[in-house]
Amino acid sequence: MASVPQHYLLIDDSATDQLLAQEAFAQLQPHSTLTCVSGGTEARELLESGSSLPDVILLDINMPGINGFQLLEWLKDQPNLRRIPVVMLSTSSAEQDVRQAYSLHASSYLVKSASFEAFVVQVEAFLGFWQATKVAHQQA
Repeated sequence: MASVPQHYLLIDDSATDQLLAQEAFAQLQPHSTLTCVSGGTEARELLESGSSLPDVILLDINMPGINGFQLLEWLKDQPNLRRIPVVMLSTSSAEQDVRQAYSLHASSYLVKSASFEAFVVQVEAFLGFWQATKVAHQQA
């Protein structure tokens, strides 16, 4: 039986965005785990180790080295990782980026809010969505 997501992986090269996410998660869901990595290479190493796979991945697009689209494509090619929901979390609202994310099978696309207060509201909505989705899946 599936459970409510407890382990989230944030892949974002911005230390500020990582800190904001950690603060938001601590405030909204203190019993969950948020693991942060700074880039695609680090994320691949962590996920390939298989030590603790996340329930949901939050993925930035614009990162040096392996960008978010390249990592998303790699994730969806891995049999043991392809079912993990991937939420693109980016500052870009460009229609081309949104279209590309969905064509690579992203589960959803969120444009990062500019202020911490707005970001907390955004994370709260995100967490509520994934909790409701998992609970609905349990009952199906």
